Amino acid sequence: MAWSIEQAKESEHISSVWVSSDDPGILEVAKQYGANPIVRPGNIAGDNSPSEHTFIHALKHIEKNVKPIDMMVGIQATSQLRETVDFDKAIDIFVKEKYDSLFSSTKTKDHFVWKRNANGEMDSVNYDWKNRPMRQIIKEKFMENGSFYLFTPDILMKNNNRLGGKVGTYIMDVYKQQQNDSHEDFKICELLMEGFGLVN
Repeated sequence: MAWSIEQAKESEHISSVWVSSDDPGILEVAKQYGANPIVRPGNIAGDNSPSEHTFIHALKHIEKNVKPIDMMVGIQATSQLRETVDFDKAIDIFVKEKYDSLFSSTKTKDHFVWKRNANGEMDSVNYDWKNRPMRQIIKEKFMENGSFYLFTPDILMKNNNRLGGKVGTYIMDVYKQQQNDSHEDFKICELLMEGFGLVN
């Protein structure tokens, strides 16, 4: 969380940084790093609560107590492999292209995905394994990397979704797609941050 707060605070375009949580300890750390705390109600703080509920609650809180917002940057603290410049470049693209929403992504071409069908057998999802395409002819695709999202308040409130309207993407370096959801992920993120010079 601290990495994300510091990255956002250094942005040329992000005017204020907020952290929503029902945990007083998390909110105290957020304040120590310069973020504004929002006490999240328990009914939207569970493991199964969609992030959209948090975004909407935060939006209403800020607009009621501070000022209207023209754009929101939804940052996921478990995807700290990013730089401040990623926020600024994404916001520049968002404004220039007149997007209503945008997701951060990494390019992917030949990731072949499988799942188990109703019979428990393996079956391909995003290609026909019986007619395997050559890598050279596969069209590039964009995978949401979960780092951050940009969206207007109108889109969020209208669709109850962070994405909608004219949707764009901001493409990040492949190593920045690593998320931090386990002890193993933590070690991988640590190595990547050191290896790519994101920490001193």
